[in-house]
Amino acid sequence: MSVLVLLLAVSAACCLGLGFVLQQNAAQRAPLSDFLSFRLLLDLMRVPRWLGGLGLMVAGMVLGAVALGKGEISLVEPLLATNLLFALALSRYQTKQPLGRQGWAGLLLLAGGVSAFITAGEPRAGSAVADPLRHWLIIGVVVGAALALTAYAKRSRLNWTAALLALAAGLLYGVQDALTRVSGTLFSGGGLAELFTSWQPYGVLACGVTGLVLVQSAFETAPLRMSLPALTAAEPLAGILCGVGFLGDRLRTDTGALAWEAAGLAAVVAAIVLLGMHPAMPCGTTESEPPAHELQRR
Repeated sequence: MSVLVLLLAVSAACCLGLGFVLQQNAAQRAPLSDFLSFRLLLDLMRVPRWLGGLGLMVAGMVLGAVALGKGEISLVEPLLATNLLFALALSRYQTKQPLGRQGWAGLLLLAGGVSAFITAGEPRAGSAVADPLRHWLIIGVVVGAALALTAYAKRSRLNWTAALLALAAGLLYGVQDALTRVSGTLFSGGGLAELFTSWQPYGVLACGVTGLVLVQSAFETAPLRMSLPALTAAEPLAGILCGVGFLGDRLRTDTGALAWEAAGLAAVVAAIVLLGMHPAMPCGTTESEPPAHELQRR
């Protein structure tokens, strides 16, 4: 594994984790009338803390894009999942909650799961699949699942609406990561002319903006612990699916390697749930915070 890719991916995870916490701090006070609307972004743009969180998230995405350009998506995605560690660190600073057994167990599971997956799978680059049908089939399944989750969340309005929206956003972000890598390849091969005459960059933009609306709506409707675990778990799984499915990433497929890869991903998901449900994670608006309608005045 390239040290540069490792540093880029972990730096991206740091920016993403800190940015998510700052965004949720602001989004939880947004008017519920803006739920799943682009008006939500316009309202949040008036809040300095949200803009700071957005800036960190954009920086994380840029660093992640550079990492994806230099390494395999099946390698970078598990490292990006460590953004939850940085989110927990900032949340712990805000809430003054100790890590405790749950926090340490989550940290060890996440580190062990990422290490097990990368060590057992040995992600390496291969030849991208040229068949466009396979591209559209995989992307269509993932995007279709995200749309179905969003429609169900909007209709149900259950307590876990935020988790469904975050899960949908994570799936879109996984596709966005894959299309970002393809866009980088197009730019390297043909420059701006080939880049902007291809559909992939516009797919990156569409997934990014739609995912942002879904994430902010999830942050608006429930505590961070209800949304960030689903978001963090879905993105690497969707990214790895795209990487192996049509980007040409190769993983070891012997029985022992597959078992360790599955165990590693299971450990990552379990760790994400443990850390996301940690008491240090923000649990919602406190009595000292302004109500939703005050957002317009800030």
